[in-house]
Formats: sequence, C-alpha cells, structure tokens
Amino acid sequence: MAGEKMEYTDTLDDDFMPVFLINGFLEAGKTQFLQFTMQQDYFQTDGKTLLIVCEDGDTEYDTELLKRTKTAGIFIESMDELTPERLLELELLYNPERVLIEWNGMWNQDDLQLPDDWRVYQQITIIDMSTFDLYVANMKPLLYAMIKNSELVICNRCDGIEDLSGYRRTLKSMCQRGEIVFEDSEGEIDEIADEDLPYDMSADVIAISPEAYGIWYIDCMDRRDRYEGKIVEFTAMVLKSPEFPKNYFVPGRMAMTCCEADMTFLGFVTKAREAKDLQTKQWVKVRARIAYEFWKDYEGEGPVLYAESVQPAEPIRDVVQF
Repeated sequence: MAGEKMEYTDTLDDDFMPVFLINGFLEAGKTQFLQFTMQQDYFQTDGKTLLIVCEDGDTEYDTELLKRTKTAGIFIESMDELTPERLLELELLYNPERVLIEWNGMWNQDDLQLPDDWRVYQQITIIDMSTFDLYVANMKPLLYAMIKNSELVICNRCDGIEDLSGYRRTLKSMCQRGEIVFEDSEGEIDEIADEDLPYDMSADVIAISPEAYGIWYIDCMDRRDRYEGKIVEFTAMVLKSPEFPKNYFVPGRMAMTCCEADMTFLGFVTKAREAKDLQTKQWVKVRARIAYEFWKDYEGEGPVLYAESVQPAEPIRDVVQF
C-alpha cells in the first residue's frame, strides 16, 4: 500500500480549506487506502477531519478509527447534493481543519464545484488494474477526468500482468505531471528496463522513430537517471512563442489523450541557434543533448534539450501513439 505518499505534513494556506481528493471506480481500493492512511502518524492532527464519501462500496469505515482520528464521515448519495452551498453547511456544522473526499468514479469530476475558499490540495487516483481495460474501452472520458490532475496514480492488483509499459504510457498520456505507481501483492513494481524500450539506449545517438516518440516522451519526463546527458534524434513539428527566450523553441508532436476532442502537443523546450529562423508548424529533424533544468511551464525541473543540429524534415501525418 502506497498510503505513505499522501502529504499531510506540508504547511497549508490558512486562508483556504484544504481538500484531499481520492478518485477511482467502484472497488478500486479507495476506502482501504484512506483507512490505511488514517492509521499513519503523518495523518494525525489536533483539528477535526471531514470525510465526504460519495460511493457506497463493500468496505465500510471502522467507526473506532474515525473516532480516534477525530474524523466525521458523511455520505453523499448524488452529485446534486455536492453543491458549494451544501459543502459550506457541512463546514459550519463540523468545523474541520481539512476535508477528505472519496469520489464516486461514475460522476464526472469536471462537474465538481467547491466553495470559493476550498482548494484541492492533493489529488490521488486509485486504479484496479484487473478491470482497467474495461474502463478504458467504455468509460475513458470519466477515467481521464479523474486522472488528468492527479498528483499520484496508484495502480494496484497488478499480479499476473507481465508488460506494464503500455499501461504506464496510457496513464502518462492522461496525467503528464503525476507519478504512476504499480503495485502487486508484494508491493511496488520496478520501472521498465532499458532493454524493453523500442530504441537503443546504448547508442551514441539514440534514434527515436515516429512510432516510438510517445514512449520516449513519457519515459524521458520520469527517468532523469536514464536520459540526462544522452543525445537523441527525432522528427517533430515546431512551436514558437513570443514568450520564449531568444534561441528557444519547442519541437513536438500532436497526441490524443482521451478522444479526438482532446488533442495535446507533446514537446520539450529546446535551445538552438537555428531557432530564430524557424516557423511554427514547420517540420524539423532535431539532434540534441538532454538536460534537466527548471522551466516555469514544467512547474519545476524537466527535460530541456540543447540542439546540435536542426534540419528541415518531411511531415509526419499520424498522431502520437502510446
């Protein structure tokens, strides 16, 4: 169980009510995750906690645990009840220091409206990997709404799944900044190995084929230890902005993260002497060294490419596949 990853010890803004949002479909393990968390030392606080449960699953909360942790549990039966006015009533009634919401996976999270002085402080999604394919095939918009802003995605019940790399890429395409954790009955599962990647990591210049671009993009964001200092070569479309510093542009590709209406541009900030002569939507072949530096659009450190060459290239018509 990855419950130790919930962050209750950070300094919270006194002007806002901190909300911890736990997502997932029915029987994904949300209640077990929250009950495990409540038993940890880092969860304990002097104030009260309001737990809003939006789904009636098979697992019930331990009443003694709720009492011991000064947690008031409230059950919400329909999305119609989850209004800013109702939430403010609960705040006045229970006077909590923080709010936990166990979300109903069948409700579209994009419809969630919080009071003006409530703020989602941390969002975690729990996924039962034994039913993941079913939800991707039939409820991808709901899944995407839950995952896209999650700080952490915990994929449990991975026993018997040999190749997790494809699942990881699918999740990362929906949740680019979040951490993805796979767990089986023995605990957390290691990342994919170099030999499982569709390009040669030992090459002096790592050639990223058009088909492998999505895999490389996702893996490069997460595996600094694997890519820092490496030289890569790939074909991409140019994106430029007046806000970019001199000699910077973003080479990237279009990708479909949820459906055709949810297209996004996937690329890394690149410094190149050729940048001043490039035009947005121009196609280029880039050879560049990968570094990891702070960049405001990353909200922290991320891949920054230093180009050795940028040359015109033929367009790639297909969108990125994960």
